Amino acid sequence: MVPFKLVNIGFGNVVPASRIVAVVAANSSPMRRFKEEARAGGKLVDASQGRKTRTVIITDSGHVILSAIQPETIAQRFASDEDGLPAGSAPLGEKKGRKRRSS
Repeated sequence: MVPFKLVNIGFGNVVPASRIVAVVAANSSPMRRFKEEARAGGKLVDASQGRKTRTVIITDSGHVILSAIQPETIAQRFASDEDGLPAGSAPLGEKKGRKRRSS
């Protein structure tokens, strides 16, 4: 079984990374219309916990997910390695850079 990556979208809510098509800012008029169309079609998931919606996440199934987290933050989480670390960072206890010579 191949494990799949989950992206934290805030407040303990996660979305499978493989299902995300787009992560966009929620403050434009087209996004507001898109949210209303999804609400009318029963495909809107509000994960903002009553806070101001900052991000609209569009999935391959046509669902629209609202989040209170900034789009840049979600994009960074989406781009992070499988172990949850930022892309290019070393796991805890391992240093990046040159290896020490043994004496």
